[in-house]
Amino acid sequence: MQKAEEPELRLFVFHHSGGSHLMYRDWPPCFPADWEVRALDAPGRGPGDRRPPLNDAGALVEHFLHELGPRLAGRFAFFGHSMGGLIAYELTRRLVEAGRTPPLWLGVSAHDALLPDGNGAGRHLLSDAELRRELAEMGGTSSSVLAHEELWELFAPVIRADLRISETWRTKPLTAPLPVPLSVYGGIRDEVAPPHRLEGWAAASAHFMGLRLFDGDHFYFRDRLPEVAGRIQDDVRRALLLAPEPSMVPR
Repeated sequence: MQKAEEPELRLFVFHHSGGSHLMYRDWPPCFPADWEVRALDAPGRGPGDRRPPLNDAGALVEHFLHELGPRLAGRFAFFGHSMGGLIAYELTRRLVEAGRTPPLWLGVSAHDALLPDGNGAGRHLLSDAELRRELAEMGGTSSSVLAHEELWELFAPVIRADLRISETWRTKPLTAPLPVPLSVYGGIRDEVAPPHRLEGWAAASAHFMGLRLFDGDHFYFRDRLPEVAGRIQDDVRRALLLAPEPSMVPR
């Protein structure tokens, strides 16, 4: 049996609070054909997933470490949006601290910079009515879920668990900046994670590549996917130039 050809790069994408891989179903065609773009789901996504949602960042990081297993080798990169950004960061940090192969590039999108005491928000504690209003303003949650009582009862525990992860995240100070190139992405009109609260990420990496701002709100990439995907490709290729073997730059 012929061995499957190894992709030039694996790009793992982590979703926002209450989200799933469905937000990224249009992403793979926007990237090179020899890249494997894989959007990952936290437990508890959708009616077919009977696993209980996790409400602790450490447990969710452990879940993804176990799920990805041997795929965390060779050429791979992380991109995480909102809650997914902190998960991508914590995964990278865990790999570096364990002496394992880290991603060659880390992209953090629409999440506040490192906050040792959490971000102070409490959306996961709001009443159903208040939370629905907040989610409607943020975007990213289907209006059919917010308006339908049975769907809301199904998805509300997942949304609350994810928001709790994002809002109660605690992180210890880095002993040294991560050796992984880092880019930060955001929307100019994002009121959840405004641009000025993204700037602190620069201290997290020895190879900070910059803040990438796009016209839009918290989910800026929905209307600008080709532009955002092109920027990600540019950043990944720049990161590869920092790698030990220049010949590994993807075509």
